[in-house]
Amino acid sequence: MNNRFTKHLKEILFFLLFGLIQMGFSQDWKANYKDAMALAKTETKPVILVFSGSDWCGPCIRFKKTILDTETFLDYASENYVLYNADFPRKKKNLLPAEKTNMNKSLAERYNPKGYFPLVVVLDAKESILGKTGFDRRKTPQDYIDLLNGYLK
Repeated sequence: MNNRFTKHLKEILFFLLFGLIQMGFSQDWKANYKDAMALAKTETKPVILVFSGSDWCGPCIRFKKTILDTETFLDYASENYVLYNADFPRKKKNLLPAEKTNMNKSLAERYNPKGYFPLVVVLDAKESILGKTGFDRRKTPQDYIDLLNGYLK
């Protein structure tokens, strides 16, 4: 019985630690666009604005998994960019608060009027577009970083 308890305790601790690590990664993404822009101005960093459909867009889900959630991308981007995800979930259980939904719609009207998903827009601190790109599954996280950095020149 003691071994069984120890095993379960280890499993619980593993999942708690895993969850805390995931929370740390997700904190690199700003929850509010206005806060993201304020931080971009304060730290003089460009913004990576991602348009995604997190629960319905297959390429968006692959992009998040193979590029955006990787340690390589997050480590680099969190030091050199401000990150904001303009998400457009469709499932009722994933719907965003009205204020965030309205902000994302406003951003889409301005930066993604054709409704491409996923779409990445690199902005400067004055909200001017430096570059736009989609998802190419042949690119590595480093390739993607190099592509985004190319817009800064």
